[in-house]
Amino acid sequence: MGIRVRHSGRYREIAMALMRHGFGYMAEEIGLNRLFAVPLRWIHKTEVGSLSLGERIRLVLEELGPTFVKLGQLASTRSDLLPEPIIAELVKLQDQVPPFSGEESLAIIEQEFGMPAAELLAQFEEVPIAAASIGQVHKGQLVTGEVVAIKIQRPGVVPQVERDLDILKNLTGAAQKHWPWVNRYQIPQMVEEFSRSITAELDYSIEGRNMEKIRRQFKDSQEVCIPGVHWYCSTSKVLTMDYVEGIHLNRMTELRKGGFDTKEIAERLVNAMFEQIFEGGHFHADPHPGNLLATRDGKLAFIDFGMIGRLSPEMRDHLSSLVIALMRRSNEGMLRAILRMGLLEDTRDLNALRTDLERLHDRYYDIPFSEISIGEALNDLFATAQRHRIVLPPDLLLLGKALLTLEGVAISLDPQLRILDLAEPYGKKLLREKFGSRRLGKQLIGGAVDFAEALTGFPQQVNRLFTLLGKGKVKMEMSVPEMEHFLKKLDQIGNRLSFSIVLLAFSIIMVGLIIGSSLTRMPTVLWNIPAIEIGFVVAFLMVIWLLYSIFRSGRF
Repeated sequence: MGIRVRHSGRYREIAMALMRHGFGYMAEEIGLNRLFAVPLRWIHKTEVGSLSLGERIRLVLEELGPTFVKLGQLASTRSDLLPEPIIAELVKLQDQVPPFSGEESLAIIEQEFGMPAAELLAQFEEVPIAAASIGQVHKGQLVTGEVVAIKIQRPGVVPQVERDLDILKNLTGAAQKHWPWVNRYQIPQMVEEFSRSITAELDYSIEGRNMEKIRRQFKDSQEVCIPGVHWYCSTSKVLTMDYVEGIHLNRMTELRKGGFDTKEIAERLVNAMFEQIFEGGHFHADPHPGNLLATRDGKLAFIDFGMIGRLSPEMRDHLSSLVIALMRRSNEGMLRAILRMGLLEDTRDLNALRTDLERLHDRYYDIPFSEISIGEALNDLFATAQRHRIVLPPDLLLLGKALLTLEGVAISLDPQLRILDLAEPYGKKLLREKFGSRRLGKQLIGGAVDFAEALTGFPQQVNRLFTLLGKGKVKMEMSVPEMEHFLKKLDQIGNRLSFSIVLLAFSIIMVGLIIGSSLTRMPTVLWNIPAIEIGFVVAFLMVIWLLYSIFRSGRF
């Protein structure tokens, strides 16, 4: 409630956007209608009859501005969770906003470095060469003579993003209480992932380090160019890097006029991406044409490293296991690799997953690489993951998104190119590394060291265990499968035992009455009715019912 009061104006903007695009019921169910003096249904709404669900979601995000646009762009990578029609609309989201003035840019530079801009820059072009929601890029020249691109963070963007993140988390918590699909589509996890991603994007020093990581991979390359970072002119809000002049890869006419071989560029692009993925472990996660340049000296340049992915050695190992199982036509091996990745939250229906893996395997086995679309294959994989609620790691999803983008760019440059043809050598190298003698030797040595350390620490662990036992601080937890069924059976046993005790008590009472009447021979009110006969009939029926229940259970 405190957050809603503090940001009431922004909440009203969100409620109005939802209402205008046909989501007014959502605003009312999570309580946003309390911020208005009139019912939400009285507010004018856009005619949405002809628009699809995905189109309406896209329009809401665009209306709410940069933070929500970026959330939609992140969601567009979650093909494992969201339906394809919604993904198709989310990929259309564009991060385009009007630029801020050059005077403001210079003021930020002076504020960040505590000196006049003229002491750092010999030249500064006030009209930006690119603008986005987080910042914009200006061309300039340092006093030392280097021509640079200066990325400057938009004024006031940090508090704006922090406000929207608070609101998103608050709305997600409210939505969890009303709609089961919020957890099913992992919306809370997606918002948390987005929060980490955009927070990192607000710190330009992180982008600079990302750029340096990729640059080191290609330090001796004659084909790929990664801009260098000028750290003494960079902060968390200002990033100064080498200026790269070239032609963006989506300008086909200019490329041909410049004498570039687009087929060669396509092959170079694919090889550069695979080298980042399979050899360096860090890769540019958004290789769209706006972030790729063909330079005058014939190199391929990557720019804008705000989003990179990382494949850990462990993840690469699991991926190689998956590839090996696929090559061996081993569905069990594929299933084991998926389980080792820890992607399954619920493993109760493994047979259905095994069946889908077999279908996926049969669809692509024995088909030449040149006839396979990596985009289609990834969509099939993500659809399978969605059906079985397989949770894919963010970096694996970034890899999928990067490969989809890469395929689109490569095919636009060379329609005959199939990137899986170029991926085959890297896949073979990955397999050789997995089973190489050096790798196996390292694993054996590492395993022996871990075992020795565990063995030397064993006496201390035992001593600690006995100490805890002596203090009575050891807790025991027992997990019983099908607990509900077990408790039901236990309840049945208790009921039958109680029934048997009651029957025994009844029989004892009847025997006591018979014996007492035969000894005293005194008339009582009780003997005015045939109590013994009735008691005998009741006892007989109870015994018959008990025997029938025992035989019926099959546990006699």
